[in-house]
Amino acid sequence: MKKLFNLAKAFSAEENGAAMVEYSILIGIIAAASILVIIAIGAWVGGQFTGLCASLNGHGAVGHTACAAAT
Repeated sequence: MKKLFNLAKAFSAEENGAAMVEYSILIGIIAAASILVIIAIGAWVGGQFTGLCASLNGHGAVGHTACAAAT
């Protein structure tokens, strides 16, 4: 039993595990923020493209049907 308590004390005194958890949480937050930014930029670009197609009102360059395919 004393061996278990000594092991627990040694584990609690060691800071490497705590630092690893903190870095893991930080990496998770950065990854989540990056994904949200990419989704937001994609939505903005999609809105800009839709607005452009609406502004052209089907009168884009001859032979290009990208606006027709998007709607």
